[in-house]
Amino acid sequence: MKVIIAYASAGAGHTKAAKALHHYFKEKSPQSEIIIVDVLEKASSLFRLIYIQGYAFLVRHAPLFWALAFYLTRAKILYPFTRAFIFFLSRVNARNFLCLLTREDPDLIISTHFFTSELTAYLKNKGKIHSKLITVITDFGVHPFWLCKGTDLYVAASGLTKEILINEGIEGPKIMVLGIPVEEKFLRQYNREELCRKLNISCQKFTALIITGSFGIGPIEEIVESLYSDVQLLVVCATNRKLFFRLSQKNYPGVFLFKFVDNIEELMTASDIIITKPGGLSIAEALSMELPPLFIAAIPGQETENMNILKNYGIGVKIRNIRHLKNTVLDYKDHPVKLNLIKENIRKIKKTSTAGEIYNAVR
Repeated sequence: MKVIIAYASAGAGHTKAAKALHHYFKEKSPQSEIIIVDVLEKASSLFRLIYIQGYAFLVRHAPLFWALAFYLTRAKILYPFTRAFIFFLSRVNARNFLCLLTREDPDLIISTHFFTSELTAYLKNKGKIHSKLITVITDFGVHPFWLCKGTDLYVAASGLTKEILINEGIEGPKIMVLGIPVEEKFLRQYNREELCRKLNISCQKFTALIITGSFGIGPIEEIVESLYSDVQLLVVCATNRKLFFRLSQKNYPGVFLFKFVDNIEELMTASDIIITKPGGLSIAEALSMELPPLFIAAIPGQETENMNILKNYGIGVKIRNIRHLKNTVLDYKDHPVKLNLIKENIRKIKKTSTAGEIYNAVR
């Protein structure tokens, strides 16, 4: 069997989901040819630069403009025109990716980005490939760009995600509620005391993990200043070097700083709550670790929809301001029963192995 797992490296979530699937399929089916492809690596240099850097600039510096674009592209009256225009640009600039799919014509294409789903569906509808197309939606909400005629199966993050798809006209049998793929390390059991010793932090203190994606955006300094005297903090600054330097200079007691990390599952195990952005992959990882989330710095559009869906399951709190955050954290610290209730809600919807379920579904 030949499988292509396709994604677009605009936003870490699509990439992480694709790599989790690639690793699982390679491990479980070594006799098969499993290829992973970033469509943007196959695109023109200018298009790749605009796509990646444009997204990063908007979500960091012009989130309201991003929100406007998000909602305009889903407005029913404008949707046919915006989709046609964006698809034209995509098709022109991703000819190498189209050629790759046509040349390989694999048995199965698994897509973790609407960009790659649409290009694949285009080739299928033209009769140029005969692959089965699986679209893995990496958010809990669903932008209409995810919907492509020619998709054989949609993998939805939750039951409410499935309801959205059905309301958009997708037939129920074409939808499986399997979650969002995460790396295997988020599915293992860890010993908290051992990890606290390894990280050189206290295992007895109530601990909050602060991480807001690879950009390290949001009012992290204000959050740290508000909470450090009451709880132990693990702060992941990621690629935000200025943030890391400023917090290092302040030398707050009980605050442990990290740059870009590859052991986030260990930091999650050592924590009682996570303060994070509501990205689809970030949520899926936290749910896998049964770690109650508090949401800050949401990107308007897909991330606010993620928050709203999680709220329906009794999971997550949308933080309004620093005072609200502090009161919420201290409330959880003083009332462990509330945290346990959220963990019970998490167990009702968390998936034990999305990659494994997808693998079993398409074999």
